Amino acid sequence: MSALGSLPPVAKRATPSAGTPATVALSAAGVDWTAHPYTHDPAAESFGTEAATALGVAPERVLKTLVADVDGALVVAVVPVSGTLDLKALASAVGGKRAAMADPALAERTTGYVVGGISPLGQRKRLRTVVDASALEHDTVLVSGGRRGLDVELSPADLVRLTGATTAPVGRP
Repeated sequence: MSALGSLPPVAKRATPSAGTPATVALSAAGVDWTAHPYTHDPAAESFGTEAATALGVAPERVLKTLVADVDGALVVAVVPVSGTLDLKALASAVGGKRAAMADPALAERTTGYVVGGISPLGQRKRLRTVVDASALEHDTVLVSGGRRGLDVELSPADLVRLTGATTAPVGRP
């Protein structure tokens, strides 16, 4: 299913017994997905841009997972790495008034992932999720596979379905 061209995909796992919580969730759901590992550079300034560059993928197709606090509740926003999260649009998308980025330590404890490896899939506590509407323009998108240096490629429809997300224009170029 890989749409990355010459990049050799790593076959999806046959059983959900190994991998990150994200890859386990994907395998258990029975959807088509492809793992794309890359060598993470600890000095990289942007995890998402690093992934897009390392994998040779347009940054509009690589999505970053951000955790925000909307009126006291944590919410996940999934937006292209080529842009930024519009906090006002996120608050509006979930019926809130005010949004701010969540404390990174709280995001890590709640999702079970480390910053730079937070996946929208397989989180410890399922949070309300909003996927930027631009993701639907692509046949496949890439999101964190649950650790730094691993992205997974899947259809945006499967991403939305598996996370229980709504879609809204929450990203800014």
